[in-house]
Amino acid sequence: MEQNNSINQGKVEEQLNSMGTEKKDEILSSFDTFKDYLSSKVSKGQMLGMNEEQLAKTAQKVADYLADHEEPRNREEKLLQELWKVGNEEEQHKLAHLLVKLVQ
Repeated sequence: MEQNNSINQGKVEEQLNSMGTEKKDEILSSFDTFKDYLSSKVSKGQMLGMNEEQLAKTAQKVADYLADHEEPRNREEKLLQELWKVGNEEEQHKLAHLLVKLVQ
């Protein structure tokens, strides 16, 4: 199970790194667009049999990437980035769970 999670995390990072700037801009252009994108990815994960914990870990990986590599494009993203930066790993994980719940 841990090995599958590591493989999934690697795929998430690979996909984010290979995504073009135009596609990132489209996804991050508005908070609603970002939520729609995240919702589609959560749905896909559920169809692949991922449980809530696996989905949250994947969301945490995406949030780590966004916090390190992308500038917020709106107020909501800025707030999420600020909360992410001040939170410890446990708090970030809880926030990832909340993001998954938000888009389900």
